[in-house]
Amino acid sequence: MPGKQRGIFSNLNSEKNGTTAEEVVTRLRDMIQNGELAAGDRLPPERDLAKLLGVSRPTLRAGIRSLTTVGILQSKQGAGTFVAEVEDSPTLDTSALRLLSALHGFTSDEMFEARIALEMSIAALAAERATSEQMAQLAEEIAGMYASVERPEQYLIHDMQFHQTVAAASGNRILTALMNMVASILFEYRSKTVKRATDLKDSAEQHHNIYRAIREHDQEAARQAMRYHLVETQRAQRLEVDEQARAKEKESGRNGRRK
Repeated sequence: MPGKQRGIFSNLNSEKNGTTAEEVVTRLRDMIQNGELAAGDRLPPERDLAKLLGVSRPTLRAGIRSLTTVGILQSKQGAGTFVAEVEDSPTLDTSALRLLSALHGFTSDEMFEARIALEMSIAALAAERATSEQMAQLAEEIAGMYASVERPEQYLIHDMQFHQTVAAASGNRILTALMNMVASILFEYRSKTVKRATDLKDSAEQHHNIYRAIREHDQEAARQAMRYHLVETQRAQRLEVDEQARAKEKESGRNGRRK
């Protein structure tokens, strides 16, 4: 590992135990925003980076996976993990949207409405412009979804990558960046509840319908398939949140009785 890079990461060494994947995400994002990491830079090997950040390798891996999913990092088999090139996956910083959400109380429903409006247009453009390589990538992500319906966290990664590929296929970098900004926040919300999902096979079928419409260059069908899928995703997330709340309430009741 180059000495310069070692020095950059050594400043992040945690002084406390239990550092979370979310803190890893925040630290790496800050380094990118501050110019300490630039597009195309390769991260140190996992073992070295975990030691420098003072975190466990599973925690580091989870943080890197989150950043890869939203297009900030890019994993290249056999080469390592890199800061994504801007032209590969344009992503706007989500901190401003998070701040506005905290100040004004933006709801999950409003986030979904924004995402639906963006992705319906994106799907229609993808039906017009998708390349054969992008279609092959979409097919690969769908195969990954079907293969991981019993592993919700892994399924969610294929799900996000599918939507990012559709956005890239639209050929509109502004819409792609806006979609990634909103979708990355919703992804983080759902990553906390998706393990309670019960309808992932249905979700995979919905993605397949979107893929089919894009492959057939049917713009209206692509718009409607995307809308239906996102409405159903919103419904599923509500159910997962409710189930999580009931589970916490039940656990709280058991702990109360033990006292």
